[in-house]
Amino acid sequence: MLRRLYHDQPETFAFTPANQKWAEAQITKYPAGRQASAIIPLLWRAQEQEGWLTRPAIEHIAAMLDMAYIRALEVASFYFMFQLQPVGSVAHIQVCGTLSCMICGAEDLIGVCKEKIAGKAHALSADGKFSWEEVECLGSCANAPMAQIGKDYYEDLTAARLSEIIDELAAGKVPVPGPQNGRYAAEPLKGLTSLKDHESGKQQYNASVQLAVDIGDSVKRIDGTEVPLLTPWLGKGGSKPAATKKPAATTKPAPKVASVKPAEKATAAATAVKPAPKGKPAAKAKAVEAVASEGKKPRLMSAPRKAGADDLKLISGVGPKLEGVLNELGFWHFDQISKWTSDEIVWVDSRLKFKGSIERDDWVGQATKLAKGE
Repeated sequence: MLRRLYHDQPETFAFTPANQKWAEAQITKYPAGRQASAIIPLLWRAQEQEGWLTRPAIEHIAAMLDMAYIRALEVASFYFMFQLQPVGSVAHIQVCGTLSCMICGAEDLIGVCKEKIAGKAHALSADGKFSWEEVECLGSCANAPMAQIGKDYYEDLTAARLSEIIDELAAGKVPVPGPQNGRYAAEPLKGLTSLKDHESGKQQYNASVQLAVDIGDSVKRIDGTEVPLLTPWLGKGGSKPAATKKPAATTKPAPKVASVKPAEKATAAATAVKPAPKGKPAAKAKAVEAVASEGKKPRLMSAPRKAGADDLKLISGVGPKLEGVLNELGFWHFDQISKWTSDEIVWVDSRLKFKGSIERDDWVGQATKLAKGE
Protein backbone atom coordinates (compact mmCIF):
# COMPACT_ATOMS: atom_id res chain seq x y z
CA MET A 1 0.00 0.00 0.00
CA LEU A 2 1.38 3.41 -0.96
CA ARG A 3 1.58 5.74 2.03
CA ARG A 4 2.15 9.42 1.39
CA LEU A 5 2.30 12.49 3.58
CA TYR A 6 -0.97 14.36 3.88
CA HIS A 7 -1.34 17.24 1.42
CA ASP A 8 -2.23 19.87 4.03
CA GLN A 9 0.57 20.21 6.57
CA PRO A 10 1.06 22.60 9.52
CA GLU A 11 4.02 24.95 9.29
CA THR A 12 5.77 23.89 12.49
CA PHE A 13 5.92 21.26 15.21
CA ALA A 14 7.20 21.34 18.77
CA PHE A 15 6.93 18.89 21.63
CA THR A 16 5.28 20.19 24.76
CA PRO A 17 7.97 21.02 27.36
CA ALA A 18 7.26 17.80 29.26
CA ASN A 19 7.27 15.70 26.09
CA GLN A 20 10.51 17.38 24.98
CA LYS A 21 12.11 16.39 28.26
CA TRP A 22 10.77 12.85 27.87
CA ALA A 23 12.11 12.64 24.31
CA GLU A 24 15.56 13.84 25.33
CA ALA A 25 15.57 11.23 28.08
CA GLN A 26 14.76 8.45 25.60
CA ILE A 27 17.82 9.39 23.55
CA THR A 28 20.07 8.76 26.54
CA LYS A 29 19.15 5.07 26.41
CA TYR A 30 21.45 4.64 23.43
CA PRO A 31 25.24 5.04 23.04
CA ALA A 32 26.63 8.20 21.50
CA GLY A 33 26.36 7.96 17.73
CA ARG A 34 23.45 5.50 17.98
CA GLN A 35 20.74 7.96 18.98
CA ALA A 36 18.80 7.17 15.79
CA SER A 37 17.65 4.04 17.63
CA ALA A 38 15.17 6.28 19.45
CA ILE A 39 13.29 7.11 16.23
CA ILE A 40 10.23 4.92 16.84
CA PRO A 41 9.45 6.00 20.44
CA LEU A 42 9.92 9.67 19.50
CA LEU A 43 7.69 9.41 16.43
CA TRP A 44 5.10 7.61 18.53
CA ARG A 45 5.22 10.32 21.21
CA ALA A 46 4.70 13.00 18.56
CA GLN A 47 1.70 11.09 17.24
CA GLU A 48 0.30 10.66 20.76
CA GLN A 49 0.61 14.40 21.26
CA GLU A 50 -0.89 15.54 17.95
CA GLY A 51 -3.03 12.55 16.99
CA TRP A 52 -1.14 12.02 13.71
CA LEU A 53 2.36 12.41 12.30
CA THR A 54 2.97 15.62 10.42
CA ARG A 55 5.90 16.36 8.15
CA PRO A 56 7.25 19.06 10.53
CA ALA A 57 7.11 16.51 13.37
CA ILE A 58 9.03 13.91 11.37
CA GLU A 59 11.66 16.48 10.37
CA HIS A 60 11.90 17.88 13.91
CA ILE A 61 12.59 14.41 15.30
CA ALA A 62 15.07 13.64 12.52
CA ALA A 63 16.99 16.79 13.48
CA MET A 64 16.95 15.80 17.16
CA LEU A 65 18.48 12.44 16.24
CA ASP A 66 20.92 13.81 13.64
CA MET A 67 19.22 11.76 10.90
CA ALA A 68 18.53 12.58 7.28
CA TYR A 69 14.87 13.52 6.87
CA ILE A 70 14.32 10.70 4.38
CA ARG A 71 15.46 8.10 6.94
CA ALA A 72 12.88 9.27 9.46
CA LEU A 73 10.22 9.38 6.75
CA GLU A 74 11.08 5.80 5.76
CA VAL A 75 10.29 4.64 9.31
CA ALA A 76 7.10 6.69 9.57
CA SER A 77 5.76 5.48 6.22
CA PHE A 78 6.74 1.83 6.76
CA TYR A 79 4.86 1.15 10.00
CA PHE A 80 1.08 1.26 9.78
CA MET A 81 0.79 2.26 13.43
CA PHE A 82 1.85 5.74 12.35
CA GLN A 83 -1.02 7.85 11.05
CA LEU A 84 0.15 10.11 8.21
CA GLN A 85 -3.08 12.10 7.98
CA PRO A 86 -5.44 13.73 10.49
CA VAL A 87 -7.52 11.52 12.77
CA GLY A 88 -10.60 12.30 14.83
CA SER A 89 -10.08 14.86 17.58
CA VAL A 90 -11.89 12.61 20.06
CA ALA A 91 -10.99 9.13 18.89
CA HIS A 92 -9.60 7.05 16.06
CA ILE A 93 -11.31 3.64 16.02
CA GLN A 94 -9.28 0.66 14.82
CA VAL A 95 -11.49 -2.33 14.04
CA CYS A 96 -9.73 -5.68 13.89
CA GLY A 97 -10.65 -7.38 10.62
CA THR A 98 -8.60 -10.57 10.86
CA LEU A 99 -9.96 -14.12 10.95
CA SER A 100 -11.46 -14.53 14.45
CA CYS A 101 -12.99 -11.06 14.49
CA MET A 102 -14.21 -11.32 10.91
CA ILE A 103 -15.96 -14.61 11.66
CA CYS A 104 -17.55 -13.13 14.79
CA GLY A 105 -18.93 -9.97 13.23
CA ALA A 106 -16.19 -7.45 12.38
CA GLU A 107 -17.99 -6.57 9.15
CA ASP A 108 -20.96 -5.38 11.19
CA LEU A 109 -18.63 -3.16 13.25
CA ILE A 110 -17.14 -1.70 10.09
CA GLY A 111 -20.69 -1.05 8.90
CA VAL A 112 -21.35 0.99 12.03
CA CYS A 113 -18.19 3.02 11.43
CA LYS A 114 -19.21 3.72 7.84
CA GLU A 115 -22.67 4.78 8.95
CA LYS A 116 -21.78 6.90 11.98
CA ILE A 117 -18.32 8.23 11.06
CA ALA A 118 -17.44 8.23 7.36
CA GLY A 119 -17.96 6.06 4.31
CA LYS A 120 -14.23 5.46 3.84
CA ALA A 121 -11.46 4.49 6.22
CA HIS A 122 -9.21 7.34 7.41
CA ALA A 123 -11.79 9.97 6.49
CA LEU A 124 -12.92 12.33 9.25
CA SER A 125 -16.50 12.47 10.46
CA ALA A 126 -18.47 15.61 9.57
CA ASP A 127 -17.77 17.13 12.99
CA GLY A 128 -14.09 16.11 12.89
CA LYS A 129 -14.40 14.11 16.12
CA PHE A 130 -13.94 10.59 14.75
CA SER A 131 -12.12 8.53 12.17
CA TRP A 132 -11.73 4.79 11.69
CA GLU A 133 -9.80 2.08 9.90
CA GLU A 134 -9.66 -1.69 9.61
CA VAL A 135 -6.45 -3.18 11.00
CA GLU A 136 -4.71 -6.53 11.16
CA CYS A 137 -4.96 -8.83 14.20
CA LEU A 138 -4.70 -7.00 17.52
CA GLY A 139 -4.27 -10.23 19.46
CA SER A 140 -7.56 -10.35 21.35
CA CYS A 141 -8.98 -13.28 19.41
CA ALA A 142 -10.65 -14.87 22.45
CA ASN A 143 -12.78 -11.74 22.78
CA ALA A 144 -13.67 -11.29 19.11
CA PRO A 145 -14.90 -9.07 17.61
CA MET A 146 -13.01 -6.12 19.06
CA ALA A 147 -11.66 -2.67 18.33
CA GLN A 148 -8.92 -0.51 19.77
CA ILE A 149 -10.01 3.00 20.68
CA GLY A 150 -7.36 5.32 22.03
CA LYS A 151 -5.15 3.30 24.35
CA ASP A 152 -7.68 0.58 25.14
CA TYR A 153 -9.34 -2.54 23.77
CA TYR A 154 -13.12 -2.78 23.55
CA GLU A 155 -13.90 -6.47 23.25
CA ASP A 156 -16.86 -8.80 22.73
CA LEU A 157 -18.50 -6.06 20.71
CA THR A 158 -21.79 -6.04 18.86
CA ALA A 159 -22.81 -3.50 16.26
CA ALA A 160 -25.32 -2.02 18.69
CA ARG A 161 -22.74 -1.68 21.47
CA LEU A 162 -20.14 -0.04 19.21
CA SER A 163 -22.78 2.44 18.09
CA GLU A 164 -23.48 3.28 21.75
CA ILE A 165 -19.76 3.65 22.48
CA ILE A 166 -19.35 6.17 19.66
CA ASP A 167 -22.34 8.14 20.99
CA GLU A 168 -20.88 8.12 24.50
CA LEU A 169 -17.51 9.34 23.28
CA ALA A 170 -19.19 12.09 21.27
CA ALA A 171 -20.97 13.20 24.44
CA GLY A 172 -17.65 13.55 26.28
CA LYS A 173 -17.90 10.30 28.21
CA VAL A 174 -15.26 7.55 28.28
CA PRO A 175 -16.89 4.11 28.12
CA VAL A 176 -15.34 1.42 30.30
CA PRO A 177 -13.10 -0.68 28.03
CA GLY A 178 -12.58 -4.44 28.08
CA PRO A 179 -15.25 -7.09 27.46
CA GLN A 180 -18.64 -5.55 26.68
CA ASN A 181 -20.70 -8.68 27.35
CA GLY A 182 -20.11 -9.06 31.07
CA ARG A 183 -16.99 -11.19 30.90
CA TYR A 184 -14.24 -10.37 33.42
CA ALA A 185 -11.36 -11.01 31.00
CA ALA A 186 -11.01 -13.82 28.44
CA GLU A 187 -12.53 -16.69 30.39
CA PRO A 188 -14.91 -19.15 28.68
CA LEU A 189 -18.35 -17.76 27.93
CA LYS A 190 -19.91 -20.49 30.10
CA GLY A 191 -17.94 -19.21 33.08
CA LEU A 192 -14.87 -20.17 35.08
CA THR A 193 -14.32 -23.50 36.80
CA SER A 194 -11.18 -22.24 38.60
CA LEU A 195 -9.25 -19.02 39.33
CA LYS A 196 -12.41 -17.40 40.66
CA ASP A 197 -10.74 -14.97 43.06
CA HIS A 198 -12.17 -11.95 41.26
CA GLU A 199 -15.69 -13.16 42.00
CA SER A 200 -15.20 -12.08 45.62
CA GLY A 201 -15.82 -8.52 44.44
CA LYS A 202 -12.52 -7.16 45.73
CA GLN A 203 -11.52 -6.16 42.21
CA GLN A 204 -14.30 -5.12 39.86
CA TYR A 205 -12.28 -5.20 36.64
CA ASN A 206 -9.31 -7.07 35.23
CA ALA A 207 -5.96 -5.29 35.57
CA SER A 208 -5.97 -3.63 32.12
CA VAL A 209 -9.50 -2.30 32.48
CA GLN A 210 -8.85 -1.22 36.08
CA LEU A 211 -5.90 0.91 34.96
CA ALA A 212 -8.00 2.53 32.24
CA VAL A 213 -10.74 3.29 34.75
CA ASP A 214 -8.17 4.76 37.14
CA ILE A 215 -6.77 6.99 34.38
CA GLY A 216 -10.28 8.14 33.62
CA ASP A 217 -9.69 9.39 30.09
CA SER A 218 -7.72 6.90 28.09
CA VAL A 219 -8.64 8.45 24.72
CA LYS A 220 -6.91 11.70 25.73
CA ARG A 221 -3.78 12.58 23.77
CA ILE A 222 -0.54 12.25 25.71
CA ASP A 223 1.02 15.67 26.30
CA GLY A 224 3.72 14.65 28.76
CA THR A 225 2.01 15.91 31.91
CA GLU A 226 0.83 12.42 32.79
CA VAL A 227 2.31 10.98 35.97
CA PRO A 228 4.57 9.14 36.21
CA LEU A 229 6.88 10.44 33.49
CA LEU A 230 9.20 7.47 33.77
CA THR A 231 12.91 7.72 33.04
CA PRO A 232 14.19 5.25 35.65
CA TRP A 233 17.53 4.70 33.89
CA LEU A 234 18.37 8.33 34.74
CA GLY A 235 17.46 7.84 38.36
CA LYS A 236 14.57 10.31 38.28
CA GLY A 237 11.47 8.38 37.34
CA GLY A 238 8.86 10.66 38.88
CA SER A 239 6.46 8.18 40.45
CA LYS A 240 4.26 10.41 42.62
CA PRO A 241 0.72 11.21 41.46
CA ALA A 242 -0.16 14.73 40.39
CA ALA A 243 -2.33 15.17 43.49
CA THR A 244 0.79 15.37 45.66
CA LYS A 245 1.73 18.62 43.89
CA LYS A 246 5.43 17.85 44.00
CA PRO A 247 6.57 18.46 40.42
CA ALA A 248 10.17 18.65 41.58
CA ALA A 249 10.06 14.89 42.03
CA THR A 250 9.53 14.47 38.30
CA THR A 251 11.42 17.39 36.86
CA LYS A 252 14.43 18.12 39.08
CA PRO A 253 17.37 15.73 38.62
CA ALA A 254 18.55 14.04 41.76
CA PRO A 255 21.97 15.44 42.73
CA LYS A 256 24.98 13.46 41.55
CA VAL A 257 23.07 10.42 40.38
CA ALA A 258 26.02 9.23 38.36
CA SER A 259 28.35 9.26 41.38
CA VAL A 260 26.56 6.39 43.14
CA LYS A 261 27.05 2.96 41.68
CA PRO A 262 24.11 0.55 41.43
CA ALA A 263 26.21 -2.11 43.16
CA GLU A 264 26.68 0.20 46.16
CA LYS A 265 22.95 0.88 46.38
CA ALA A 266 22.09 -2.80 46.14
CA THR A 267 24.67 -3.74 48.77
CA ALA A 268 23.53 -0.97 51.11
CA ALA A 269 19.88 -1.96 50.70
CA ALA A 270 20.64 -5.60 51.32
CA THR A 271 22.64 -4.72 54.44
CA ALA A 272 19.85 -2.51 55.81
CA VAL A 273 17.03 -5.00 55.23
CA LYS A 274 18.75 -8.29 56.07
CA PRO A 275 20.74 -8.38 59.35
CA ALA A 276 24.08 -10.11 58.94
CA PRO A 277 24.47 -13.56 60.51
CA LYS A 278 26.34 -13.61 63.82
CA GLY A 279 30.07 -13.46 63.42
CA LYS A 280 29.95 -12.17 59.83
CA PRO A 281 29.36 -8.38 59.95
CA ALA A 282 33.02 -7.72 59.17
CA ALA A 283 32.75 -9.75 55.95
CA LYS A 284 29.90 -7.57 54.69
CA ALA A 285 31.76 -4.39 55.61
CA LYS A 286 34.73 -5.60 53.60
CA ALA A 287 32.47 -6.36 50.62
CA VAL A 288 31.11 -2.79 50.70
CA GLU A 289 34.65 -1.45 50.94
CA ALA A 290 35.72 -3.55 47.96
CA VAL A 291 32.92 -2.09 45.84
CA ALA A 292 33.67 1.47 46.97
CA SER A 293 37.39 1.11 46.25
CA GLU A 294 36.95 -0.12 42.67
CA GLY A 295 39.42 1.78 40.59
CA LYS A 296 41.28 4.89 41.70
CA LYS A 297 39.67 8.26 42.10
CA PRO A 298 41.29 10.85 39.79
CA ARG A 299 42.03 14.42 40.80
CA LEU A 300 38.78 16.35 40.59
CA MET A 301 37.91 20.04 40.36
CA SER A 302 34.95 21.74 42.00
CA ALA A 303 34.71 24.28 39.17
CA PRO A 304 36.41 25.12 35.87
CA ARG A 305 39.45 27.40 35.74
CA LYS A 306 38.99 31.14 35.35
CA ALA A 307 39.47 30.96 31.58
CA GLY A 308 36.38 28.76 31.38
CA ALA A 309 35.64 25.08 30.85
CA ASP A 310 36.81 23.23 27.75
CA ASP A 311 34.19 22.01 25.31
CA LEU A 312 34.35 18.31 26.21
CA LYS A 313 31.85 17.57 23.42
CA LEU A 314 34.81 17.88 21.03
CA ILE A 315 35.80 14.42 22.25
CA SER A 316 34.16 11.93 19.92
CA GLY A 317 31.67 9.93 21.95
CA VAL A 318 30.91 12.72 24.42
CA GLY A 319 27.57 14.45 23.90
CA PRO A 320 25.79 17.12 25.95
CA LYS A 321 24.53 14.59 28.50
CA LEU A 322 27.93 12.97 29.04
CA GLU A 323 29.58 16.37 29.26
CA GLY A 324 27.15 17.27 32.04
CA VAL A 325 27.96 14.05 33.90
CA LEU A 326 31.70 14.67 33.57
CA ASN A 327 31.31 18.23 34.83
CA GLU A 328 29.25 16.95 37.74
CA LEU A 329 31.96 14.45 38.61
CA GLY A 330 34.58 17.21 38.54
CA PHE A 331 36.10 17.09 35.03
CA TRP A 332 36.11 20.35 33.09
CA HIS A 333 39.29 20.31 31.00
CA PHE A 334 41.02 18.19 28.35
CA ASP A 335 44.26 17.98 30.34
CA GLN A 336 42.39 16.39 33.26
CA ILE A 337 41.12 13.58 31.04
CA SER A 338 44.46 13.19 29.26
CA LYS A 339 46.09 12.25 32.57
CA TRP A 340 43.72 9.42 33.50
CA THR A 341 45.52 6.18 34.36
CA SER A 342 43.97 2.76 33.74
CA ASP A 343 42.79 2.58 37.37
CA GLU A 344 41.28 6.06 37.13
CA ILE A 345 39.48 5.07 33.92
CA VAL A 346 37.87 2.21 35.85
CA TRP A 347 36.69 4.68 38.51
CA VAL A 348 35.18 7.07 35.97
CA ASP A 349 33.71 4.32 33.78
CA SER A 350 31.83 2.84 36.75
CA ARG A 351 30.00 6.16 37.09
CA LEU A 352 28.86 6.42 33.48
CA LYS A 353 25.66 4.99 32.03
CA PHE A 354 27.37 3.47 29.00
CA LYS A 355 30.29 1.33 30.09
CA GLY A 356 33.43 1.04 27.98
CA SER A 357 33.03 4.30 26.06
CA ILE A 358 36.23 5.77 27.46
CA GLU A 359 38.52 3.09 26.06
CA ARG A 360 36.40 2.27 23.03
CA ASP A 361 36.55 5.87 21.78
CA ASP A 362 40.01 6.56 23.25
CA TRP A 363 38.98 9.61 25.25
CA VAL A 364 42.45 9.91 26.78
CA GLY A 365 44.16 9.99 23.39
CA GLN A 366 41.67 12.47 22.00
CA ALA A 367 41.90 14.69 25.10
CA THR A 368 45.71 14.67 24.89
CA LYS A 369 45.61 16.03 21.35
CA LEU A 370 42.90 18.57 22.18
CA ALA A 371 44.86 19.78 25.21
CA LYS A 372 47.77 20.51 22.84
CA GLY A 373 45.49 22.48 20.56
CA GLU A 374 45.46 19.83 17.81
